[in-house]
Amino acid sequence: MADALIAVADLKSLDRESLEALLIEEREKRINSDSEIEHLKLVIAKLQRMIFGKKSEKIAHEIEQLELKLEELESHESEHIAARPASPTTPRAKSTRRPLPEHLPREVHTHFPAEDACPACGGALHKLGEDVSEILERVPATYKVIRHVRPKMCCGKCDVIVQAPAPSRPIERGIAGPALLAHVLVAKFADHLPLYRQSEIFAREGIELDRSTLADWVGHASHLLAPLVEATRKHVLAATKIHADDTPIPVLAPGTGKTKTARLWTYVRDDRPAGLDTHPAVWFAYSPDRKGEHPRQHLSTFRGFLQADGYAGFHHLYEGGKIHEAACWAHVRRKFYDIQVATKSAIATEAVERIGALYEIEREVRGNPAALRSEVRQARARPLIDDLHSWLNKILARLSPKSDTALAIRYALARWRALTRYLDDGTIEIDNSAAERALRGVALGRKNYLFCGSDAGGQAAAAIYSLIGTAKLNDIDPESYLQRVLEKIADLPITRIHELLPWNFAEHQTDLA
Repeated sequence: MADALIAVADLKSLDRESLEALLIEEREKRINSDSEIEHLKLVIAKLQRMIFGKKSEKIAHEIEQLELKLEELESHESEHIAARPASPTTPRAKSTRRPLPEHLPREVHTHFPAEDACPACGGALHKLGEDVSEILERVPATYKVIRHVRPKMCCGKCDVIVQAPAPSRPIERGIAGPALLAHVLVAKFADHLPLYRQSEIFAREGIELDRSTLADWVGHASHLLAPLVEATRKHVLAATKIHADDTPIPVLAPGTGKTKTARLWTYVRDDRPAGLDTHPAVWFAYSPDRKGEHPRQHLSTFRGFLQADGYAGFHHLYEGGKIHEAACWAHVRRKFYDIQVATKSAIATEAVERIGALYEIEREVRGNPAALRSEVRQARARPLIDDLHSWLNKILARLSPKSDTALAIRYALARWRALTRYLDDGTIEIDNSAAERALRGVALGRKNYLFCGSDAGGQAAAAIYSLIGTAKLNDIDPESYLQRVLEKIADLPITRIHELLPWNFAEHQTDLA
């Protein structure tokens, strides 16, 4: 108490300028303390989300648990219904079910009555009608051995021997047929099933295919499909706007027994949101590290708009004026959202809501022609963005420069020209979601097979991800597509490789037969 009185007495003895300096110093200390508290809350929240899973992942887990509980309850209820005898007065309720798919083959079993004549009078029976019901049955996966026999024919006069040429195989002298090879590729890179697990599944079905054999098939298939991947790359980079992103992928470092962090880069061409009918495609590229020289090499021939995040390795691409940056509003929103979740900040909440209003406009114009999208954006989104810019600058002046909210605001303001570029060109998207969607499968696979065995394995993964991803973007079943490609690619001239691109494949089916 005495110290407080002394402090008050000391304050009374100070002149106006000294008091103002002391107040400013105390205010700075409080601001810095508040900023540190805000920052620590954000870091803790992020670490907790890393430990316990993101909110969306938690919700997904809760949904899974509820679905399991629902399954058990429904099964239990069905068990009671099945055990209860049916009554003519209280018939069992019929569940509404979807009709079975028309494309499935039908096997008709006709059940005639045991009676040949009328059981009442012995008269002849005539067909009055019929009741038809269907059940869905599963035919287990089957394997077969195709034996190619080539008789040798000789001439009785001159001893000339003739024989049909050996049919080509996807892998020279390999035992894998196109359908089996396509299944292994899709199981690994689309269904995220590691090769050693596939080997175990084959073993259960009585087929011994060890992991090294399957790995050999993947490598050979990647080499065989390389020209098609190159055609996909050219198609992607011929666009005037592409999406780009990258993700880490662990790769076994030779001789160390440890893994190094390599990268898979994705480049996506998808103009459907702008109402264009150009075919979507994705090209993946592998690199042993994340140096900026890799995207510079990948995009050396590209000219146009690059939609990407704020990765510094992309920045040098915009210097020559051949590539223009279109930044991602989703990344801006995410920074404010993290703060909102961690601190319940009113500023972060308002920022998220303001950005959300821009997305509402985008949902309305998605799929419309580029000119209309640009017109609507100028009329409705431009005023919102101009107001957001003024609001962010006003808020920034009130915040400590070290606070996380200030950092999020400066992140947005530093990229403002790139963030607002989509307003002037209807072909540009508001964010880089197309690239992030392309990388989701890689993230799932990474959890399952942990790492690639080598740089060559990373390059093979990039090749197969490119073809599977492009097939999916074009609503084509990747396994059926790869099977047909593997049947034809070995015998197809390199000048006709474009015919095997997903959107050309159906068109050239007759020519390729």
